[in-house]
Amino acid sequence: MALATVEPLLKQATQRQTNGPAFTAPQDVVTTPCDPWPRPYYFKDGLRKVYPYHYTYNTYCKERWRGRELLEIFTTEFRDRPQAYYKDAIERGSVFVNGKPVSTVRTIVKNGDVISHTLHRHEPPVTAQAIGIVHEDNDMIVINKPAGVPVHPAGRYNYNSIVEIMRAERSHAWNPLPCNRLDRLTSGVMFIGKNPKAAEKICMQILERSVKKEYVARVIGEFPGGDIICEQPVMQISPKLGLNRARASGKKARTIFKRLAYYPPARSSDDGSGTREDTRTDKEKLRDSKMEWKTKEGHSIVRCQPVTGRTHQLRVHLQFLGHPISNDPIYCNQRVFGPSLAAGDDLPDHDEDIISRLSKMGKSEVAEAMAYHDEMMEEYNKKKGEKMTGELCDICDAPLYSDPGIHELGIYLHAKRYACQDGGWEYETPLPDWALPPPGMIGPMEVTRESDPLTIAEV
Repeated sequence: MALATVEPLLKQATQRQTNGPAFTAPQDVVTTPCDPWPRPYYFKDGLRKVYPYHYTYNTYCKERWRGRELLEIFTTEFRDRPQAYYKDAIERGSVFVNGKPVSTVRTIVKNGDVISHTLHRHEPPVTAQAIGIVHEDNDMIVINKPAGVPVHPAGRYNYNSIVEIMRAERSHAWNPLPCNRLDRLTSGVMFIGKNPKAAEKICMQILERSVKKEYVARVIGEFPGGDIICEQPVMQISPKLGLNRARASGKKARTIFKRLAYYPPARSSDDGSGTREDTRTDKEKLRDSKMEWKTKEGHSIVRCQPVTGRTHQLRVHLQFLGHPISNDPIYCNQRVFGPSLAAGDDLPDHDEDIISRLSKMGKSEVAEAMAYHDEMMEEYNKKKGEKMTGELCDICDAPLYSDPGIHELGIYLHAKRYACQDGGWEYETPLPDWALPPPGMIGPMEVTRESDPLTIAEV
C-alpha cells in the first residue's frame, strides 16, 4: 500500500509568514490514503466486529521515550504484536520517523519526533449493545455508555470506540467531543459535546470539581456499613499494561463509599436437613463445587463518590479495602495478585511478579476474575475468552485472537449520576441489572436520596 508524507498546514503557514514571531513547525507525519466509509462493521454473536484494514499510527515521542532505541520502545510500550514483528517492520522500512523511513532498530528517538507505523489493523470486538441516549439538545448529548467500549480510539481499538461508533451513526463530518472519560470496561453517564463551546463548558465544570459524580459497583464480600473514606494515593506502575496500584508515593486520591445493599451467597438446593432431594445433574454439581469458593462471601452493592479522578481510582481503592469489583479481570484476579488480592497492600515488593503474571492475561491465558456476570454460567462458558489462538493473519502474519467472552465485555462499575453542584442540571440512569437484588432476595430497586453519599462534605 502506498504511503504519503503529509506536510503540515502549520509548516506551510510558517513558510509564507514574513512578519511577526516565528512558529515552530511540527514534524512530518505519514498517512494511509484510505478512510473506509461506511465503517467496516459487522455484527455476530452479540458482538460488534470490524473487518481488518490498513491504518497508520502517528505518535509523538513521549518524555519517557527520549534517548531510547526504537525497537526497545515498541517492545516495552506496545502489547499488540511480538518483538519479532516490530523488528521486521523497522528493517523493512515500514516505520517512519518524521516522515522518513528508518532502517535500523537502534534508531534513537528524540524529543519532538513523530513515529509513524502502518500496519494491517485487527480490532477486538465489543458489545453490539446500542449507545443509550439519556438526553439530547442542540449543544450536548448525554449517553449511557455500554460497558467494554473505549471512549476514544486507543491501543487496539479505533472504529470500535464511542467516538467512531457515534460518528458512523450520524455523519462522517460530525466530530463528537467527549467531555468526561470512563474506563473501557465501565458503563454509564457520559457527555458528548456537539460543538467546541458546549464541550468546553462541561469540561471546565468537571476540571473545577463543580460536578458531583456517583458510581455504583458490585464487590465481593460484605462491605462495611457507614461512610467509608479511602484516601490512598494511586500510582501507575506499568504504562504498557495500564496497571495502577495503591502507593504512598502516588498521586493524591480520595473516594467516599457507602454500602447500598449486601446479598449473602445463594443457598444450595440441599439445606442440610437431609429432607430435600438434590435434583442437580452431575454436571451441575461439578459446576457448583467449583464456584463455591468464589461465591461463599456473597456480594455488596456499593455507591462510590470519587472526589478526585485518578485512572482506575475506584477499582484500586476497592481492591485496597479488600472488596474488589467481583468480575474485574485485573484487580480481582487471584492468578495475578494472589489469594489476598492485594488488600491493604501499598508496597512495591511484588510489582515485578504482578506485572509478569498480568502480561500473560489475554496472551496465553484468559483473564479470570473471581466472579462473572452470571455466577451460575457453565464452566466451559467461563473459559471462553480473548487470547492468542496460535493462528496468523494471511495478509500480515499478525497473531489472531479469539473473541472475548461475555465476562470480558465489562465490569460491575457504572457511572450512575452526574450533577452540577449549583443545581443547574442533573442526569441519571437506572440501576444496572447486576445491581438489582438476586432472584428470591429483597433489596433496593433504585437509589434513594436519603442516603445520598453526594451530601458528604468534601473536606
